[in-house]
Formats: sequence, structure tokens, C-alpha cells
Amino acid sequence: MRRHWRAVLASVAAVLTGLLATTTLLPASPASAAALTEVTGFGTNPTGIRMYLYVPDRLPTKPAVLVAVHYCTGSGPAFYSGTEFKSLADQYGFIVIYPSTVRTGNCWDVSSSGALTHNGNSDPVGITSMVKYVQQRYSTDTARTFVTGASSGAMMTNVLLANYPDVFAGGAAFMGVPDTCFQATAGNPADPSQQAGWNSACASGQVSKTAAQWGDAVRNSYPGYSGPRPRMQLWHGVTDTTLHYNNFGEEIKQWTNVLGVSQTPVKTDTPQSGWTRTWYGNTSAQPPVQAISIAGVGHSLPMSGQARMAISFFGLDGATVSPSPSSSSSPSTSPSPSPSSPPSSSPPVPGGCTASISLNSWTGGFVATVTVTAGASAINGWTVGTTLPSGSAVTNSWSATGSGTTGAVNFTNVSYNGSVAAGRTTQFGFQGTGTGPTSATCTAR
Repeated sequence: MRRHWRAVLASVAAVLTGLLATTTLLPASPASAAALTEVTGFGTNPTGIRMYLYVPDRLPTKPAVLVAVHYCTGSGPAFYSGTEFKSLADQYGFIVIYPSTVRTGNCWDVSSSGALTHNGNSDPVGITSMVKYVQQRYSTDTARTFVTGASSGAMMTNVLLANYPDVFAGGAAFMGVPDTCFQATAGNPADPSQQAGWNSACASGQVSKTAAQWGDAVRNSYPGYSGPRPRMQLWHGVTDTTLHYNNFGEEIKQWTNVLGVSQTPVKTDTPQSGWTRTWYGNTSAQPPVQAISIAGVGHSLPMSGQARMAISFFGLDGATVSPSPSSSSSPSTSPSPSPSSPPSSSPPVPGGCTASISLNSWTGGFVATVTVTAGASAINGWTVGTTLPSGSAVTNSWSATGSGTTGAVNFTNVSYNGSVAAGRTTQFGFQGTGTGPTSATCTAR
């Protein structure tokens, strides 16, 4: 079954796997210098999973914590390299935990009875130990602990919210399945590491239950718990055939029931072309449940611009951390939620805007993250142009509207990231086949 995991999720590895970040062992004192660090001895860990930690240089007095859970074939360092959560942590001042499974195929156990039970005997216990370690060591705000993940990591996001509603305040699941949907009936009960099997019925979207049945599955994960439940943001590509799009609707059933709100949306909008976003319960920026489906996208949702929307759903973008140390030993913050300032060593360009490209590449494909920087004056819109090498093509983009797929291509801002203050930045991204471009030009409006 683990061989099947690797085969069906090869596309996810291709899209999201970046170069592994360099890691070192955590010293006796808290991590510093904004490096990804491996932590050992963090607490109860029945399946021997590994912990990687990113602590920004600048933090508020009581920082929030985000757990970012990788996909099948991935790792904590790969998820660190291939997603935007690290740069968002720098900008907004929160700590990121990147768990890393050691199981063959690098998929999380979301199917064994030990994984689907509060304080069981599998991966969720180790991840929760990581959270408690960081909460104690860094004096974090325990009311602001969140989890996100992609594919197998999205499944684990669902499981963690079900098992530990007393630990997590919210989650964002990118292309996952409902809690308990992958529940297994076979495996070696004496060895939890051997129980993370593939559930074809769930993966193919054939498992359908009532909202009450799905809600009971969550409640049964922690019998007797009567406290508040974490909020949930759900993402799925409409053409996903690895974890079928039907699972998106089943997740909505589950979490609206758990949170006691209607399955009928109270608001619907289109943040980008082809995106449909629905609110459940209320129309605030942080509703009980929010769901975003993306037309024409399969099991390869890009994480760049979407990561920023997840951070907003968690409410972690309310203050921007100072980019340089102050004279005080305490971190300083600014109430502005606008995009981050560039480093002090890079003064604003005289006018207009500039664009730079960061590439994650593999044989036959790439993901490009583009940073747009405003010059000495604020801009109210931008267009970025670049030229793809011969034989390369853009397959999709996010946080921008693209024009052209081969040769010379252009990307224009969308509604929420066109206005950039002087010297500030915003980002968008695109994915493609072949070799990615390394330079770009920016025109401001």
C-alpha cells in the first residue's frame, strides 16, 4: 500500500519538493539566527518522527505557533523550502514547527486506531509533543496554535483538530480528506508505524456520510471533550483525481457540523479567477469554516499565495514585526498588516517597481515565486514580464493574472495585492514545465 502512496502522489512531490534546508541540532538554549533547526528530545514520540523548528529573529512577547505538515514523499525541511510559511513567519512574528515522518514513503499515519484517538500511540502524539515543547520553551500564546498541511499533511491537519481541540485553535487543509475517512481495518496492531495504509474508497471520493456522522467521528476521537472547537479552512482543486474533489464537500459537512453552523454558505466570492470561496457561520475574516475550490486544478495546488490567505484566516497577519533590532531587548511591532519591508541593506529603488524570481526546480518542471518591490513611491498596480526558455510553458499561476504561456509572458496583480507602499513588497507565483526563468521586469501603474 505504501508503494501505491508513492505512485499516486508523485505529482505532489514534483510540485512541492525543493532543496532540503540545512539543519543542525538544537543547542540547550532556544534556536536563534533564523535558521531551520532540528530538535531532539522534545517529549513523547511513539513513532520516532523528527522535529524541525523555525524561530524568526524578531518575535512579539507571546508569539503564535504554526505547525506545517508535509505531503507524502516530503519532509519537514522540504516543506520549509517549498512553501511561504517561513517568510510569513519573518513578516508577522510567529514560530513554525515542521514535523517530518520517518515512515517508508513519508506519508503520515491517518488511518490507524492509534492515530485517530486523543493521546493514542502514533504520529499525532509526537506532533502534539512538539507543540507543547515550543509552547513551554518560548512562552507562546497557547490560544494561538494552528496547523496546516498539504495532501497527507492536510489529512493530518483534519486528524489533529479532531484529536486535540484543546491544543489547536484552527487549521487549514490543502487537498485533504475528512477526519477518519482513511480509517484502516488492517495492519499490525503491535506496530503503529506499519498501519498507515492507502484507502482507495476514500481517495476516490466514494466515502459519503451525513454531516452528523462525520461530526460524530470527530467527537469520538476525544470522548468527553466539551470545550471550544478549532476553526477550519479547506482548499481543493476541482479536477483532483488523487484525493477526489468529492472529499472537499465531505470535509465541509464534517466541520460545519462540528462547529454547529449551517452547511449553507452565508457568503460567496471569487478572490481570483476560477476560485470560489465560501463562508460558513459568519462573514468575518475568521469564520468558523471557510472553503476555497479552484477550477482547472488537480492535486498540485500551489502553496505560495494560498499560504498568505491561510495566515489571514488564522488572524496571524494583524501586526508586522520590525525588520531590524531595536535598542530594546523586546521585539517591536507595527500595527500595519501591509507587505513586508525589504532588508535595510536594500534601499528602495528610485521609482516604479522591480521584480525578482526565486525558483524551486526539478527535472521537467519548476515553481517560481516572484517578489515585487515598490520604489520610492507607492504603486497602485503592477505588471511583471519575463521570458521562458525554449520548450518551457506556464501551467498555472496564483496571486496574479497571467497572459501567455510560452515565450514572453506577463503577470498582472489581482485585486488584493496591487497596492504596495513605498519600499514594500508583495509576492505571486507560477508553475510550469521545462526550465523556469531567472529574471523579470516590473512596470508600475
